[in-house]
Amino acid sequence: MSEQGTGKPDEGADEAAIAGRDRLGEQVVRTGAFGTHTSGDTSGYGGLQVRKQPLLSSPRPYGSYFDDVADALGTAIEPSGLSFGDAVERVVVENGELTFYVRREHLVEVARRLRDEPALAFELCLGVSGTHYPADIGSELHAVYHFLSITHNRRVRVEVAVADADPHIPSLIDVYPTCDWHERETWDFFGVIFDGHPALTRIQMPDDWRGHPGRKDYPLGGIPVEYRGATVPPPDERRTYS
Repeated sequence: MSEQGTGKPDEGADEAAIAGRDRLGEQVVRTGAFGTHTSGDTSGYGGLQVRKQPLLSSPRPYGSYFDDVADALGTAIEPSGLSFGDAVERVVVENGELTFYVRREHLVEVARRLRDEPALAFELCLGVSGTHYPADIGSELHAVYHFLSITHNRRVRVEVAVADADPHIPSLIDVYPTCDWHERETWDFFGVIFDGHPALTRIQMPDDWRGHPGRKDYPLGGIPVEYRGATVPPPDERRTYS
C-alpha cells in the first residue's frame, strides 16, 4: 500500500482505512435514497452519496469444485480456437456461487460446451433473468443464466452485460430450449433483445404496453385512493415536510 500520489508506503494505516479512502475517491453516481432532483427526498437520506462500485474479480484458487469447472471449460473451448480468457471476462466467487462473466459473442459456444463436455455436463438451464444498472455506463443491461449439472450435482451462473444502446444477446434456445419463455420475460421486463429467438413477444405485460417495467429508469407509479379521487404520488414527486 502507498500514500496517494507519492508511491510511498503508508505508515500506521491499516488496510481497512486505505480501502475506505480509496472508496471515497470513486465517482458519485447517485445522491439521496431515491435520486430525486425535484421536490426533495423525504426518506431522511437526502445527503447519501452512492459511489460507483469497482468490478469484482476473484483470484485463484476459487475453492470447492469451482476450479475444476473453470479448468474443464477452458479445455473444452480450446478446439473452437478460443482461450478461457477470450470467452470469459472475469470470474467472481461470492456467497458460495461461481459466476462466469461471458462476452456475448461467445455465449452460445460457452453454453454448448457447458452442456456437452462430460467433465461439465450442465444438462439444465434453470432460467434467464435480467438486471439493470443505469450507472454502469456501457454495460447497463445484464442477462443472468443459472445452470445445473445433475450428473455432478454442481451449479454455475453465467452473466452477460450489454449496453443500453445495443441490447442484443444471442438466444440460447438452440442449446437449451427451456430458455424460450425466460428470454421472452427478460425482454418483456428489461428490453434485452435475444437474437435468434423464434417469437420474442411479451409474455406478462399486454402486447401494446410501452416500455419495460423491470428497469430502474421506468417511471414509478402513484397509488390510487378510493376517497374523492385522491392519489398518492410516486416517491420522487412527494413534497418535503421539513
